[in-house]
Formats: sequence, structure tokens, C-alpha cells
Amino acid sequence: MGEGIGVKSYFVERAARVAACLILLVTAASAANDQAKSAKMRFEWNTDVPSCGAQPARVWISATGPVTETTAADFEAFVGNSDLRGSLIVLDSEGGSVLSALEFGRAIRRRGMMTTVGKTTKVMCPDDTVSHSILSSKADCESMCAFILLGGVHRYVPPEARILVHQIWLGSKRKRSLENQYTANELSLVQRDLASLARYTIEMGVSIELVEAAARVPPWEPLYQLTRDELRRFAVSTDEPSFKLSATSAPTPADTPSSQQTGMNAQRP
Repeated sequence: MGEGIGVKSYFVERAARVAACLILLVTAASAANDQAKSAKMRFEWNTDVPSCGAQPARVWISATGPVTETTAADFEAFVGNSDLRGSLIVLDSEGGSVLSALEFGRAIRRRGMMTTVGKTTKVMCPDDTVSHSILSSKADCESMCAFILLGGVHRYVPPEARILVHQIWLGSKRKRSLENQYTANELSLVQRDLASLARYTIEMGVSIELVEAAARVPPWEPLYQLTRDELRRFAVSTDEPSFKLSATSAPTPADTPSSQQTGMNAQRP
């Protein structure tokens, strides 16, 4: 009888351990999934028109997160055939892929959109549904995000926002940049992308001094924040008085998905 109880206890204990392992595995998988989602730029329509009361005001598209190799294509898929001329896209990004950023900026310009920097926050109703969004101008636009900003027909950088730039670099060798070794082909790749960046900047009607300012800062040093004078002098910010986050005539995206996440990890900064 004593031996039977011992065996039963042994199997109960083993079953408890297996269950605990399964819980840990599920938790780890869930955390990994959340991390994967946060590694992609997200596009989402927003409005500060509360669904549970108040007056209408602005409508905008938020573009949040890193720029990956598929970001430009995902943006096109997100907006579809919508007429976005005069609508606003709000950037909050740490940068990412050079070529995708340039393609994204050109897509914004083709559609006649306006750009700014800001952080979008959701406001909830008492029943836990999303009421509306709040747009804060206290946000950062880093690295290639600064060049996406140039795609806007009109561009506004609020005083609270920061535009931070540095050299373009091989994404796979950003960490321990000083210790890494580089092949001739890799150096050629950086030179090619730098030329593409310079051409794009001029194409957008912005001073080549922006590229020069970014090229002074190697990837192992802190990013350089453009001054208000440089933002105006380089034409990064057009400071259109009628544009400063006032109400826009952007279309309501009736047939547009509420959100879409983009891309894979960037290969180059």
C-alpha cells in the first residue's frame, strides 16, 4: 500500500512538471511573437474624433517603427488606390533600410502627402473600446526616418520633435563597427547607397548639406540632432503656417484596413 502511494505521487509530480514546462513554452512563444510584431513598421489610420462624443478635428496616418526592406511595398498595400493628396502622415521611427526608405519617401511625394513627426496614443472609452487618438509632437525621427520626412510636399517639424542623423552603414555590422572587417564589395555597396541618398535629397528639393551633416557622424557615435536653423536652412522643414498640425482635409479611409504591419529586419541602416 505504501509503495502504491509512492508511485502515484511520483506520476503526479511528473505531470505537474510537464504542465509547468508547457506553460513556460507557451509564454515564451507569446513573448517572441510580440517581439516580432514590434520589429516592424506599423501603418494605421487615426483620428482625434472621439467615438463617444466631442467635435471632429484631424485625420492622419501614423507610421511607427523601423524601416525594413518591405516597408515601402507594405505602405502601398496599406493605402491601396485611396486618393491621399493633402493628407498627413506622422512619422515616429528609428530608421532602417536605406533603399526602402527612399522608395517610401518617393511614394509619399507621388501621392501629394504632407509629413510631420509625432507620437500617436490611443484613448479608450469607458467600455474599453478605442475612442480616438491623441497626436503628440514630442517624438524622434532618427536616421533614415529624416529622409522619409523629405517626401512630404509640405513638411513640419514641431519644436518638441527631434531629427537625428548619422552615416549610413551596413546593418549587419552596425554593432562593433570599429572592430568589424569590411570587404571591397561591402564598401562599394555603402558608396552606391550614399550616391542614391544624395540624388534623392536633391530630387526632394532639399539641400545636399543634409547628407553632409549626416555623413560626419559615424555609427559608433551618438546621432546628431539637427538644429532649428539647419532644419530651415536645409529645407527639411518647410514650416507652412497653414499646415502646423491643424485640421486636414484627408479622406476618411472607409475601405482601408485599420492597421498593417510591415517588413522584416532591415539589412542596412
